[in-house]
Amino acid sequence: MLTLNKTSILIIDDDQTILRAFRRIFQRRGYTVTVAAKGSEAIEQICSKHFDVALIDFCLPDMEGSELFSLIQQSSASTVKVMLTGKQLPDNCSNGADVLLGKPIQPDKLLDIIETKLKNRNIE
Repeated sequence: MLTLNKTSILIIDDDQTILRAFRRIFQRRGYTVTVAAKGSEAIEQICSKHFDVALIDFCLPDMEGSELFSLIQQSSASTVKVMLTGKQLPDNCSNGADVLLGKPIQPDKLLDIIETKLKNRNIE
């Protein structure tokens, strides 16, 4: 099992219900959680902190979530990037994401996927 005491996650979604639920779920697992409801808020956070995981909604009010990939890559190439969407996306939209997942997703499945990606990142 990963030691998640210092693992940080940035959750970017314009749905406040999702932000609250995911914040609570990840905090219970020991993650340090930061949330952003818009791309511009996420950019401020990405520029000021390192995140181990970025959980990004594709449809944000001010941009597509995939537009954040290059900034995250420049800021911290090791950040695990997880794209969530409730829409059918063209194939090229996942370019830059480590994982592309549909909404809704079961929290346990999401946690398992993220923990697996973090373990694999640490092995490489």
